Amino acid sequence: MIDKEIIAVLRLQRLPRIGDITAKKLITFCGSPSAIFSDKRDHLLKINGIGSWSLEGLFDERYLKEAIKEWKYIERNNVAYTYYQDEAYPSKLLHCPDAPLLLFHRGTIDIQDRLMLSVVGTRNMTAYGAAFCRELIDGLAPLNPVIVSGMAYGVDICVQKEAVVNGLQTIGCLAHGLNQMYPKIHRQYVAEIEANGGFITEFWSSSSPDRENFLRRNRIIAGLSEATLVVESAERGGSLVTADLAFHYNREVFAVPGRVSDEYSKGCNNLIKKQKAQMISSAAELIYYMGWNIDEKKSTGRQQKLFVELDKIEQKIFDFLQEQGRQELDTISMACELPVNKTPSILLNMEMKGVITPLPGKYFEVI
Repeated sequence: MIDKEIIAVLRLQRLPRIGDITAKKLITFCGSPSAIFSDKRDHLLKINGIGSWSLEGLFDERYLKEAIKEWKYIERNNVAYTYYQDEAYPSKLLHCPDAPLLLFHRGTIDIQDRLMLSVVGTRNMTAYGAAFCRELIDGLAPLNPVIVSGMAYGVDICVQKEAVVNGLQTIGCLAHGLNQMYPKIHRQYVAEIEANGGFITEFWSSSSPDRENFLRRNRIIAGLSEATLVVESAERGGSLVTADLAFHYNREVFAVPGRVSDEYSKGCNNLIKKQKAQMISSAAELIYYMGWNIDEKKSTGRQQKLFVELDKIEQKIFDFLQEQGRQELDTISMACELPVNKTPSILLNMEMKGVITPLPGKYFEVI
């Protein structure tokens, strides 16, 4: 974008009564961001859904000065940015009507044709939540997904650290500018995360980590991925806001159940009870419900390993598939008399042992 257009976009971002949806209406109507500020107020009022209240302050010069100041900061510090009409703008996020006009980013982010999962939860993570995060990322690692979260205390930073340990790309969605880190103690993880993904924000360098900013950035966490998983949450919390946004974006929502007496399982249990989230207890179940398969490139030329040790249940499944040929997951569960919620994890273990392979449509067969 040329300077005057990016400055116009920044100016739109600064206007207190114009959100992303209204801004996009104005841009579409006028043809470009800069054209909005050359148009007549009465002409803009012809746009469906645009009223006088929305346009208040539109031509106020102080917002132009602030936009120019931020643009100078962006140029001086080589801040990378992506406009919502650019090809590089995240495609899944683009499908959300309130997606940000402009995203600022840094690191080595590569989300082209990648599986993406947003993982959120309480800042007061328990040992139960931490153990689940470790097992989740370990189980998902063969699929090489991108893990999205918010760099907050608790579940967020736990799952992002586990992603780095497992060599997965992770993206931290920030509620402030790229020139700072909140909480400050998480600065120690910045370099590792930038080397294995990076950071995204819609906020300017002058933005502080205010409460309303965290609520706004939650829509980016929900919109970037095809699914959102809540690991632990109290009855109220930001992670439930993210889950609700994902639900209304028609994305898959998952929640980890817990005891009804546990404070930080109440939010997850309520999501499941209200049928806003699918209950899962393992990475294998998430893989099953999402219909994800191990990357074909990783499985090309794979051969059955010799002398693999199978337990009794795995041997039963193996014998069944060897005799019957390719079978669908539910059929395997019924034929082998296994609980349907346990079968995905057993099949994933067998896949990792190199004795079966997944097929489209949740089918499996012996290698």
